[in-house]
Amino acid sequence: MGSENKNNYIEALSVEEGSEAVLKGGPTHDYGPTSAHTIDHDSWGQVGLMLVTSFNCGYILSFSNLMLVPLGWIWGIICLCVVGLSTAYANWLLAGFHFIDGQRFIRYRDLMGFLYGRQMFYLTWVFQFLTLLLGNMGFILLGGRALKEINSELSNSPLRLQYFIMITGATYFMFAFLVPTMSAMRRWLGISTILTFTYILILLVVLVKDGKTNENREYSISGSKVDKVLNAFGAISAIIVCNTSGLLLEIQSTLRRPAVENMRKALYVQYSGGLMVYYGVSIVGYWAYGSTVSEYLPKELSGPKWVKILINAAVFVQSVVSQHMFIAPVHEALDTKFLKLDESLHSRENIKRLLCVRASLFTGNTLVTAAFPFMGDFVNLFGSFTLIPLTFVFPSMIFIKVKGKTARIEKKVWHWTNIVLFSLLAVATTISAVRLIVNNVRVYHFFADT
Repeated sequence: MGSENKNNYIEALSVEEGSEAVLKGGPTHDYGPTSAHTIDHDSWGQVGLMLVTSFNCGYILSFSNLMLVPLGWIWGIICLCVVGLSTAYANWLLAGFHFIDGQRFIRYRDLMGFLYGRQMFYLTWVFQFLTLLLGNMGFILLGGRALKEINSELSNSPLRLQYFIMITGATYFMFAFLVPTMSAMRRWLGISTILTFTYILILLVVLVKDGKTNENREYSISGSKVDKVLNAFGAISAIIVCNTSGLLLEIQSTLRRPAVENMRKALYVQYSGGLMVYYGVSIVGYWAYGSTVSEYLPKELSGPKWVKILINAAVFVQSVVSQHMFIAPVHEALDTKFLKLDESLHSRENIKRLLCVRASLFTGNTLVTAAFPFMGDFVNLFGSFTLIPLTFVFPSMIFIKVKGKTARIEKKVWHWTNIVLFSLLAVATTISAVRLIVNNVRVYHFFADT
């Protein structure tokens, strides 16, 4: 089971140019690889670079506050290491189930539905799409705040945040229309890489400078014992969010053969070089400012005005590219549903449909983000009870279902332990996220200029 080298290997073809994806050997059912997007095309180097740049997006500017302030130095470093290793292992495990009995599963929900039935198909679909849609709203909010920071540096009376949210949403829409698939991002990865390491390098230089001159920083953890425990679970949830996406199989579907080996190579790139960068920024930011570090690092920076402007501009432009990976599975589902698969993706009819689909999605996401500019709290909530099962619980469930009859007892115990422990963690982090929303509900109001 799970071998890509069986004789009844799937010919996973792209229908982007109008060809049909078919199964050779194996049963015909609803879990075939038909898609409006590119399948079996990209190199592991391209996917690895995409993972590194996408996970080193502007979100990392909040991680010092979200991950380390509630945990402090000792527990913070321990949790960073443990969660990083755990997510790397969980994704490595899941990548091995991209093929089962020669059949390729290009979507997470298809795999869960194939093994556990339609209810699990829909549960996985809901978990994934809630995470991806809310994550995209978080990106829109991030881009809007970066633009507002630039405006604040250039004007004494900056415009409302909502104007910049609308500009960000419109920019994301144009990019998604012009670069419709995940594979099509390859032309933009070079630009994204330059922007990523440019703003991170400048940021680190300023952080080290500020840290050396800041003699008043302290690292105490405030709050009651209950507050500290619940805030710690919230921090663990944030560490999970910074390490995984819940869409590994969708990313893996773009890889050429051997897809399992190539996906694992890409994961090695992410969890080595990529992880060191976003962990490094988080640790240096916490070291520089201590427990008072802002939830958006550029607000803390000293130095000339142009430094903040350059960092925020790079963050905005880089987010245009990086957000596309995290929303691409939603685009794929909508395109496969509404586009004509017997025509090229770039046919006149499909271009019209693509325009309508992309416009509808980003109009809705932008309006919700503008109305709820405190979306970060809700992203944490859904990240708690959706991303933890997608990352840790479901891969072990897949292992039990596929290899449970032949696996050694210690492996079965290991995976059942994962299922139980991470289910409990999902409950604990969800309680922490709900508590945060309840505590902050008094400051929420529609279209707030935060």
